[in-house]
Amino acid sequence: MTDQVRAFGLALSALVLLAFLGYAAGRARNPESASGVPVVETTRSATTPVVTAAARKPPGGPKSGTGKFVIAPGDGPVVGRGLIHSYQVAVETGTGLAAADFATAVDVTLADPRSWTARGRWGFHRVGPGEPHDFVVRLATPATVDKICGAAGIQTSGEVSCRAGGNVVINLRRWLLAIPPYAGHLRDYQHLVVNHEVGHFLGFGHAGCPGRGRPAPAMMPQYFGLDGCTPNAWPYP
Repeated sequence: MTDQVRAFGLALSALVLLAFLGYAAGRARNPESASGVPVVETTRSATTPVVTAAARKPPGGPKSGTGKFVIAPGDGPVVGRGLIHSYQVAVETGTGLAAADFATAVDVTLADPRSWTARGRWGFHRVGPGEPHDFVVRLATPATVDKICGAAGIQTSGEVSCRAGGNVVINLRRWLLAIPPYAGHLRDYQHLVVNHEVGHFLGFGHAGCPGRGRPAPAMMPQYFGLDGCTPNAWPYP
């Protein structure tokens, strides 16, 4: 009987020791703070993806911003001939985009020989802050676009762009995401929206599809559908 008790005691001691070692190993894998709350390890393996702040931003950018704009510095070259329109480029603060980068994109569009300079009727010249200008190309969050365009009686519903007086207002969401017919061709859509809204500034209204399979006019409201036309970003393709 004594031998049985001694064996039972040894077995119990072994179980207690194993339990303690398991607990200690668990603490090593998942250490606790002073309050006893488990601390999540922040180290990562080489295969763990890094989620940056930029990756967590919505793909279409913020829905609203500050309502304040930064004007791109510097002057661009005069492009085209005929009546030269001077313009500024501005980006709403809080969009995450630099005014200089947006200005470059707008400059490239308006300087393209397929754009509004093609017929020799108009030219363009980008100017910096404080200089006289005819219109401003603004990149703004959907809420700010709705506010500016709504003041001119134009409903943009957080989705489309507009021309409101001397403001060519580009919707940030569409600038970053394009529209379904331009899926995978974001830069083409960016050309289109600049050409379309600047076309309104020049006095052009909306146009319809001239025939199935033909290029959609730049002044066609392509956001709402192509009616059988093919995507096209240029006034004079």
